[in-house]
Amino acid sequence: MPAPARVVVAAEGDRVLGTANMYANRPGPGNHVASGSLMVARDARGSGVGRALVVDLIEWARRAGFMAVQFNAVVETNVPAIRLYESLGFVTLGVAPGAFRHPVEGRVGLRIMWLEL
Repeated sequence: MPAPARVVVAAEGDRVLGTANMYANRPGPGNHVASGSLMVARDARGSGVGRALVVDLIEWARRAGFMAVQFNAVVETNVPAIRLYESLGFVTLGVAPGAFRHPVEGRVGLRIMWLEL
């Protein structure tokens, strides 16, 4: 990833609890908006790892001079992530209906979520 970009890992000893990567959402005229991807280990969910990773991403984006953070594909069935993002001030700009093929739920929507910095 071209700079500014960053990858962080949340760990406890040798155990990886979660990870996040962060970067400009688009090159060129869109590079003033940050984005990122996050993953939390199944057995670490609900322990604050996801919140710590998202807060770190937001703080990084502010320090790097981005004007907003946009998550392009938040799966509608990931209610804990949606609640977390909303608790940190993100809003849903829209939903692409049926854009994600969930292995259990079938076709579900993908949210575009936005946080003005």
